[in-house]
Amino acid sequence: MKVSVIGSGSWGTALAQVLADNNVDVNIYGQNESEVNDILLNHKNSRYFEDVVINENIKATTNLNDIIYSDIILLAVPTGAVESVCENINKIINKKVIIINVAKGFHPVTHERMSEVIKRSIDEDKLKAVVSLIGPSHAEEVIIRLITVINAVSDNEEASTLVQELFSNNYFRVYRNYDVIGAEIGVAIKNIMAIASGMLTGIGQGDNARAALMTRGLAEMTRYAVYFGGKTETFLGLDGVGDLIVTCTSIHSRNYQAGYTIGKNNNAKEFMKTNKTTVEGIQACKVIHEEAIKHNISMPITEQVYKILYEYKDPKDAIESLMRRDLKEE
Repeated sequence: MKVSVIGSGSWGTALAQVLADNNVDVNIYGQNESEVNDILLNHKNSRYFEDVVINENIKATTNLNDIIYSDIILLAVPTGAVESVCENINKIINKKVIIINVAKGFHPVTHERMSEVIKRSIDEDKLKAVVSLIGPSHAEEVIIRLITVINAVSDNEEASTLVQELFSNNYFRVYRNYDVIGAEIGVAIKNIMAIASGMLTGIGQGDNARAALMTRGLAEMTRYAVYFGGKTETFLGLDGVGDLIVTCTSIHSRNYQAGYTIGKNNNAKEFMKTNKTTVEGIQACKVIHEEAIKHNISMPITEQVYKILYEYKDPKDAIESLMRRDLKEE
């Protein structure tokens, strides 16, 4: 079984190590030659993990054509790159493969979920199945082999079982989940809530406010997903409340850190102008806001985060707007 990981960033490297620890033949493709050489020669990815020594059996390459021998291709790239990467893969592969996606978000133009983008971008005769490997996880913990539990989400039971077996070990446990719609929506919307959580901390709010945010944020995530066919019970699991907790409370979360910076400044204008890191919740917020309006789905927290990010409303005023909404039953 040969696995290629597309993307030599933190998550791609961490997941490659899980596979290497399980004696799977794994090869990382990256565009950054220095990162690839660091992995090959020093058994490190110093850009992301400083002095952490990674499994020496991980191979790395800057030649995308090396994926031709793969049985499984894992996409560890930002949501905005998934479509173009899949189109390139489609030109190279000559047999059916399983595509594993780990990106959490939506296509910025079509608003498709990631599995939909992949299925549209790769020919049917080259695609065995799509599996999303998603849930509460930070690469910074996985790379040092701290316990992590996530889901293999797919409409193909055989493929999700294979992925589950390939990745599971004594520090990395994988469950199966077949609610593709609910799981993919849940792990994307929680990034919006993580931005909001960081904002709360940045402006000086405490645990009470964050607990309220996460609880009402979970209600929004569930409401939105169920409208599009997701299952309510998914949001009591790893791809709902689990991912929400870890992303809203951890310093490892880019979305939380982005929100914290915005909250400290009580305005998003400077951050939006200068940010160069991938903060998936920013684009997801735009997509969810537009779809919520289109389908008349109540998403009050998402609406206020959108106004902060794209209309530069002060976070303190946004919180006031939420607190002053008409009183109602929970």
